[in-house]
Amino acid sequence: MTAAMPHPSSSPDASSAGSSQFVGFELDGQKCLFHIERIQEIITPGRLTRLPDVPAYVIGVSNLRGAIIPVIDLRLLFGLPAREPGADTRTIIVNVGNRTMGCTVDAVSQVIRIPAEQIRPTPDSIAAEGQRFVEGFARSGDDLYIVLDADCLLDPASLASVNRAGALHAPTSTFFNSDS
Repeated sequence: MTAAMPHPSSSPDASSAGSSQFVGFELDGQKCLFHIERIQEIITPGRLTRLPDVPAYVIGVSNLRGAIIPVIDLRLLFGLPAREPGADTRTIIVNVGNRTMGCTVDAVSQVIRIPAEQIRPTPDSIAAEGQRFVEGFARSGDDLYIVLDADCLLDPASLASVNRAGALHAPTSTFFNSDS
């Protein structure tokens, strides 16, 4: 299954001043967002070719219509326990700079428009390692979303430090502490 993402400028209200569109997804019960401008499409996980001597969060490469792209399991990147893909598991194809990569997530929930005033900056008390890739927090109804900065998070130079930050929290319910 492939779902092409609507281009933000193609929707009638895309020019709504002061709001942005996001793709919502879940990791270990936590709600996260990527800016829709970074999303090429969302697919069901397909066949992967595993690679030797790569970090565990790089679960392989995939042939996406002739383009070979790396696929990163965001659960593993954040130090969460591995999970077998389920019926809701999806791979979000993300464009960052001139790179395209897949990000496997537990589920994709929705495309959502959030007004700028509903997005709050990352609190200063968040560890410096996490602040770089967390753009902020967004509230929609009763839900609180972590707004992830795909450019920073998926920069090859940053992946190892993102993984280290997640691993620091792994013994105590991980980066996404769902026990709070």
